[in-house]
Amino acid sequence: MSKIEIKSITKTFGEIAALKEVSVTFEENHIYGLLGRNGAGKTTLLNLLTGKLFPDSGEILIDGERALENDRALSKMYCMTELNLYPEKMRVKEAFRWSAEFYPDFNTEYANSLCEKFELKTNLKIRNLSTGYHSIFKIIIALSCGTEIVIFDEPVLGLDANHRELFYKELIQNFSDAPRTFILSTHLIEEIASIIDRVVIIKNGKIIMDDEVQNVISMGFSVSGSADAVDEYIKRKRVLGFDTLGNFKSAYLLGKSDDVPSSLEVGKLELQKLFIQLTNA
Repeated sequence: MSKIEIKSITKTFGEIAALKEVSVTFEENHIYGLLGRNGAGKTTLLNLLTGKLFPDSGEILIDGERALENDRALSKMYCMTELNLYPEKMRVKEAFRWSAEFYPDFNTEYANSLCEKFELKTNLKIRNLSTGYHSIFKIIIALSCGTEIVIFDEPVLGLDANHRELFYKELIQNFSDAPRTFILSTHLIEEIASIIDRVVIIKNGKIIMDDEVQNVISMGFSVSGSADAVDEYIKRKRVLGFDTLGNFKSAYLLGKSDDVPSSLEVGKLELQKLFIQLTNA
């Protein structure tokens, strides 16, 4: 199985530094969440990983091999992006045959079974797919490609709730059947929080967090109860945010929950709440 080592990568566009001395390792057999606000550097990092861009300095290694202009190393990765890389006149079933030529471990039988689950007709031309089914088509190829590293860049664009849930279910099953490295880059943090086991957060071109999800959410907790009781408790606490519904209030805090009064209910910290706090200017 493969791992990616990113060592002191810097990438600038004119006077704008998209990435600044970034070092991070994506270990094998994990489902990563790659998170960051718009313009944080996520897409630049993915383009560097897949050879679409060259770094100004630093290096990227796949299983110890330099990835730059190295077809053998890059063939271990598949990256699903928002762009469609297949001819618009091609039919879905033809795209599967074409993919099998480029990816020797492409599982056509599995791809067809996913088409049935997602109700994607394989005889349709790619240009006739809706936005949601364009995403489904690309998801199916990514899940079926058989590479040791699979990257999803905003994979659920245009998908309804049912199809998003089906994608997450299939991703987990796929990983269980054949553990490898998955990287999910998405803004839907709440939806992937229970799927990923490691999280990497980028802010202003730098990695500000790289840890197991369980370690991250253990950094804080939530309290819920009457608004007056919550307001009294959170005085002089490190508050990430709160939600209010009538007289019921929930607050999200950093720190330990040792001193929470019995009148309040204690819960886990939400990954999205922590992300918002960490990436605020």
